[in-house]
Amino acid sequence: MRQKILNPFFIILFTVFFLPYTSKLKAAEKDDYIFYHKQVMLAEEFIAEEQFEDALSIYDELFSSYDFTFLRDYQVASQLALHLGQKEKALTYVREGILTGWEMKSINRNDFLAPLREGQAWKVLEAEYSSLREKYESSLDSKLQERVKKMYSQDQKKALKALFKLSSKSQDRYAENKFAPHSEMQMEELINILNTRGYPGEKLIGNDYWMSTILSHHNSISQNYAKQDTLYPGLQPKLMQALQKGEVSPYELALIDEWRRSTLREDPRIGYAILNPPAHGMAAHSNELRKSVYLRSIEAHNSLLDIQEKSGMDFYLPDGWIKGKIEIKPELD
Repeated sequence: MRQKILNPFFIILFTVFFLPYTSKLKAAEKDDYIFYHKQVMLAEEFIAEEQFEDALSIYDELFSSYDFTFLRDYQVASQLALHLGQKEKALTYVREGILTGWEMKSINRNDFLAPLREGQAWKVLEAEYSSLREKYESSLDSKLQERVKKMYSQDQKKALKALFKLSSKSQDRYAENKFAPHSEMQMEELINILNTRGYPGEKLIGNDYWMSTILSHHNSISQNYAKQDTLYPGLQPKLMQALQKGEVSPYELALIDEWRRSTLREDPRIGYAILNPPAHGMAAHSNELRKSVYLRSIEAHNSLLDIQEKSGMDFYLPDGWIKGKIEIKPELD
């Protein structure tokens, strides 16, 4: 029996190429975040194999070579350093993480970092936290941040009305007739932002959720709309440029595109394995898609979860729709 497929637009409302490692980056690579993402993938492969020193060496080199670093990489590296007994380096990376947006309440929730929260060095870090946080916030584009926050708020208000549409047909009608015109204006606004400032994500506004949600809403309006839509396909080259500039993460890009694939329903078995696990025999296709945006493979994802459980570290894997390991389902009849 074929499983009933819920309207993706309605569902989303409820969740409001490896390169050999080298010790020195070429000058041209220092501004190329494709290289950065490939190296993170390689570091994660090392972690999955419990080669923690090799993984930390990659992070060390990335941190010394790139002006902007994704927060998650400092979070992972600080724990690797502590695991290897390099407490001073771990503290340094926690400090750098704060300068990249890591909040103290999040740091304190990480039990693995408890040994750092002892002694004078930690007291010094706590004392300077406010100034570090201010420095981080001043590095963001506050005007763009408010602009995108407003877009997100408007998007949510418009989308929430779909909750009162109980049938799939009424959801589609609302999405196509009411939400789509609004979303098209949002896309035009995003195009303007991309052309003038860049992709408004973690690097520019300190938030990787607002715009990715707006794009995911657009991509999940309805199957008929997705088939005719030209705005998102036109945006894809710009989004890939944003990936190369370090303005958007591989996971965000994959999630945004996954919603369109799910909405089109052309083959629900083939995707990035973020919203739905792949069917038997389709994991290789999912891995190829993930590789195309420099996102860790399914196997690496599952191995990282194993290492988390074994070591007590938290690798801050994004909270996807699939909780825990990505299971490969049997073929559909």
